Amino acid sequence: MNHSVNRKLLSDNKLEPTFAERLKTFREDHAPRKKVLFVTPEYTGLIKAGGLGDVSAALPRALLHQHDVRILIPGYRSILQKNFPMKIVARLEGLAKIPACKIGQIQLENGPIIYLLLCPELYDRTGSPYASPEGNEWDDNHIRFARLGLAAADLALGKGHLSWRPDIVHSNDWPSALAPAYMALRHQSTPTVFTIHNLAFQGLFNPETGNDIGLPAQVFNTEEMEFFGKLSFLKAGLVYSNSITTVSENYAREITRPEFGCGLHGLLQKKSAQGQLQGITNGIDDSWEPSTDPYLVESFSPRQWEAKRANTRYVENRFNLAANDGPMFAVVSRLAPQKGVDLTLGIADSLVRAGGRLAVMGTGDSSLENALVKLAKRYPKQVGVHIGFNENESRRFFAGSDFLLMPSRFEPCGLSQMYAQRFGSLPIATCTGGLADTIEDGLNGFLFKEATLSSYNEAIQRALNVYEYPELLNAMRCHAMNSPQYWRESVRPYHQLYQQVINKRPYPHTGTTHLISGGLRQCR
Repeated sequence: MNHSVNRKLLSDNKLEPTFAERLKTFREDHAPRKKVLFVTPEYTGLIKAGGLGDVSAALPRALLHQHDVRILIPGYRSILQKNFPMKIVARLEGLAKIPACKIGQIQLENGPIIYLLLCPELYDRTGSPYASPEGNEWDDNHIRFARLGLAAADLALGKGHLSWRPDIVHSNDWPSALAPAYMALRHQSTPTVFTIHNLAFQGLFNPETGNDIGLPAQVFNTEEMEFFGKLSFLKAGLVYSNSITTVSENYAREITRPEFGCGLHGLLQKKSAQGQLQGITNGIDDSWEPSTDPYLVESFSPRQWEAKRANTRYVENRFNLAANDGPMFAVVSRLAPQKGVDLTLGIADSLVRAGGRLAVMGTGDSSLENALVKLAKRYPKQVGVHIGFNENESRRFFAGSDFLLMPSRFEPCGLSQMYAQRFGSLPIATCTGGLADTIEDGLNGFLFKEATLSSYNEAIQRALNVYEYPELLNAMRCHAMNSPQYWRESVRPYHQLYQQVINKRPYPHTGTTHLISGGLRQCR
C-alpha cells in the first residue's frame, strides 16, 4: 500500500517482448476458432440479478473476434416477453423429474447467438432468475438449474439434432455447475471450464433431491457432491470441471484459505496445486466510456472536469443536496453485510462533518435499507438515498461523484470500482479480492487493509486530504480513467486457457459412477 508514483512509473518501463514471446502471442491470436458454449443464468440486456449478468454479456462479446461463442440461458418469461425473432433449433429429452425442453435461437445485435432453454413449467414465472417477486427462492430451483446443466451436456453430446456442437463448455456459478458433472458422469470428451463468480453462493439442496435430477447415489460422498450433509451444485462444478477460474487473481489465492474458502478451501487448495485453478480478473465492456456515454448529463474525457461536474449537479438536484465545494461520495451497491454498508453507516456522521455529501443507490437487506433512509432524513442536505437500481442512472452517480465507497468484507472481483475509475471517481475500498487487483493505492484509488471503522476512516481521511489539492486529485483521476480495464484488453488469458484445456482433455474425475436411465438410485 501507499505506492509512490515514481515507483509506478519505473515499473511501467518494461522490456520489449522477445521474439519467442511475440511468436507465442502470434500463434495464440491466430489459433483456429473454437466453438464455445457459455452457460449462464443471467445475461445483461436480457435478464440481470448482479455482476454475473454483466460479465456473461461482456466477456463472450470480447471473445467473439477469435471464437464462435454462443450463450445458453433459461428462457425466462421476462426474456420471451421481449418478442425477439426466434426459431426452434433443438429438442431435448428429460431425465428423472427434469422435464423435456426445446432450444430456441435468437440473435442480438453485435452480440453472440443466444440459445434459450424453453421449458415453461420451470421458467415462465415472474421474479428474478432465482426467486419470486417476494424474494423467496423457488422450491424447485434444483430442477430448474439441473435442467440448464443437463441441456448444456446434451448439446455438447450432439443430442437434439442441433447442427452446432461446442469444442468447450464454459459454465458459470452454481446454477450451471451441473453441466460438467453430467458430462463427466457420462464420460463425455468435450472439455469444461467452470468460473466461480462468488463462492458464497453454492446451490445447496437436500440430499434426496439428487434422485429428482438423475444423479446416482454414489456421487453423494465427500469427494464428489456432498457438502456438510447437503448436495452442492457448486462443489460439483469444482470436482468435475477440467479447469476452474475465478474472477480475479487475488481472489483465486484467497479462496484457498479458510477465512475466504466457505468450507471448500481444502478442495480448492488441491485444485490449485494441480494447476486447475487460476484467477482471471474481470474487465468491463466498451459502453463504459465517458466521452461517448449517451446516459450522462454531459460526456467528458480526462481533464474536462467542468463537464464531469455537470453530472455532480445532477446528483445534487436528484436528492436536493446542498450545492457546495465539498466532495461527493457515492455508494452503488447491493445493500448487504458483505459490501460493508454497515461500515459506511458507521462513518457517515464524520463524513458529513468533514463537508462531504453522500449519494446511495442500491437494494438488498431491509435493515440496511431502513438505516440508510433514516440517515438521509437526519441529513437531508448532505445524504441522498435511492432504494432500487437503474443502470443508466447509476452511470450518472459514477460520473457525478468524486469518490466511490466500497468497504467490502470480501469481493471476488467487483465491477463498480472499474466503472467509477472510468468515470473519474476514485474508489475507496478494502484491500481484498479483485479490489486489490484493480486499485493501486494512491494512484487510481485508495485501499485500506481491514474492513474496520478505524481502517476505513483512515482511508477516507487520506482521500479528503487529496481533495484539498486539485492538481493531485486530477492527476489521480486521469490515471484512473486511463487504467486498462476493458475486456478487449484483458481477454487473452481466456484464449490461452481454452487452448490449454482443449489440448489436455483429461477427465477431471475417474470414478465409476454413471447416469442411470430409468430406476434411479436414491442419494443417501
